[in-house]
Amino acid sequence: MEFFTKVLDTEHVHAWFDWVNNGSVFYVIVPFFVIELTRYAVLNRLNWNVVGDSLANVITLFAFITIEFILGALFLYKVYFWVYENMSLPHLPLNMVTILCCILLADFAYYWDHRVMHRIGIGWATHTVHHSSPHFNMSVAYRFGPLDAVFPVIFSLPIVMLGFNPWLLLAAELFVQTYQAILHTEIIGKLPRPIEYLMNTPSHHRVHHGSNDKYLDKNYAGILIIWDRMFGSFAEEKEEVVYGITEPLESVNPFKVFFHGFTRLYRMMKSTKGFKNKLSYLIKPPGWTPD
Repeated sequence: MEFFTKVLDTEHVHAWFDWVNNGSVFYVIVPFFVIELTRYAVLNRLNWNVVGDSLANVITLFAFITIEFILGALFLYKVYFWVYENMSLPHLPLNMVTILCCILLADFAYYWDHRVMHRIGIGWATHTVHHSSPHFNMSVAYRFGPLDAVFPVIFSLPIVMLGFNPWLLLAAELFVQTYQAILHTEIIGKLPRPIEYLMNTPSHHRVHHGSNDKYLDKNYAGILIIWDRMFGSFAEEKEEVVYGITEPLESVNPFKVFFHGFTRLYRMMKSTKGFKNKLSYLIKPPGWTPD
């Protein structure tokens, strides 16, 4: 019991999360991506579209990081810590119990954040970037939209209000994202049934990236697929997945990739009469029209 309740050194915990979250790029993501490129070559699928798409993914990542850094430095981190100091319950100690609980809550918040981004127009305008690739590999995991760092704040602040330190929460959220990143592969098939039942897996996440009718808006989970099972958004991988979005982007231009969701949203709002209808495009599900 002492193992779970012993107060831990902040620097050691920080170093552990850094090794898992940031280090995984070098010991998991990059090696896996090299294997995937080799697989594409063996299957005669390695072409400019795959390479260009992967380069676009990397460029969107740097654009996202730039925006996230600016927002974080100017606003977001200050909000997190202001809430922590002024609106939270008594601050929780740093131990294994609070770390595990924080990861679990971050995963639960990610499910709802992810689901909302799929179900309202402005959320989909940014998140559609991640889904617009017709391929499925490790580089796609880092294909981000302009405002992908903003929506999580809505679901994260209540966790801070429970007394969890903001830096621990941000590390836990990055851990959820890191776990999800390694799911972006076609190399791994279905895993043993107990794992497939409890955990998000490459199979489940392939479904999430499908544009097949039966796969749309399914499997929002980060780490635990049980959230989808509990809230009615689960679908099993049965038929071959067609990756991408229902209105294919058909471009590897990184600027078009990064902004296409908002340019499409702008065109729809501009061509629609009435303020109420224009506003509805922001909050109604993707595909909604005034008719």
